Amino acid sequence: MTHMSTAHRTADGLRIRYAQAGEAPGETVLLLNPWPESLFAWDTIWPRLAKTARLVAIDLPGFGQSERRAELLSPRAMGSFLLRLVDEWELGRPHLVGPDVGTGAVLFAASEDRGRFPSAVVGSGGASFPLEVAGALEDIIEAQDVSAFRGLDGRDIVAGALEGIERHALPAAVREDYLASYGGDRFVESMTYVRSYPTDLPILAERLGDIRTPVQIIAGRHDALVPPSNAEFLHARLPHSKLDILETGHFAWEDGADEYLELTRSWIESHSTAKARS
Repeated sequence: MTHMSTAHRTADGLRIRYAQAGEAPGETVLLLNPWPESLFAWDTIWPRLAKTARLVAIDLPGFGQSERRAELLSPRAMGSFLLRLVDEWELGRPHLVGPDVGTGAVLFAASEDRGRFPSAVVGSGGASFPLEVAGALEDIIEAQDVSAFRGLDGRDIVAGALEGIERHALPAAVREDYLASYGGDRFVESMTYVRSYPTDLPILAERLGDIRTPVQIIAGRHDALVPPSNAEFLHARLPHSKLDILETGHFAWEDGADEYLELTRSWIESHSTAKARS
């Protein structure tokens, strides 16, 4: 049993899975899936965060259970997609919460439309250039091509990745959603996104200094895939940022859910659109 109920809606011509909750007036928060997870990564904090704001969570194109379009599978293209979705769904000026693969997309979106987002929460995603990634993520990015992965069932790859969740007990329905979301060739196809890091991250690095959105960066000190040096790289270059390192591995939003919630909620509240108008 989960706290979240999902539906599908079109954005940029694609069928996008989403969930929404919360009736709080004023603030809207758009939450993006980590990889290889889905929007159910937010199940743990969903009911508590919904007391703060109206929540909309999505599976990005090619991730979770959303339809994919090959040309969107890079942080830069995904940032542009986010701007189109916000316009099409009339979300106004939402706060963005996008850890892991969402990090680059959120920051590209914030660099393209500097006045659109009152705040953002990122981290646990490749951001440094030169690249500073490790383990299976490094193997995927550096592989000459994806042929070695083609014979594998995405479910099995994801099952292995989820062993990195150290403290949080995944509800059976959430775990099954993660596995089902990347079954067959879905995982291998989604790899295209991180394999574009060597091309996109140098461009992002040049743009960080121009981003006006206040950014909360959250990372796990013991992240075996994306070392916290990535978070420090962002913090050193973003004009308005705050860095918090949690005592977790990669999956900080689940293993450190209470801290993650508190940092996210306080960041949104301190950068509310209502405060900006007053």
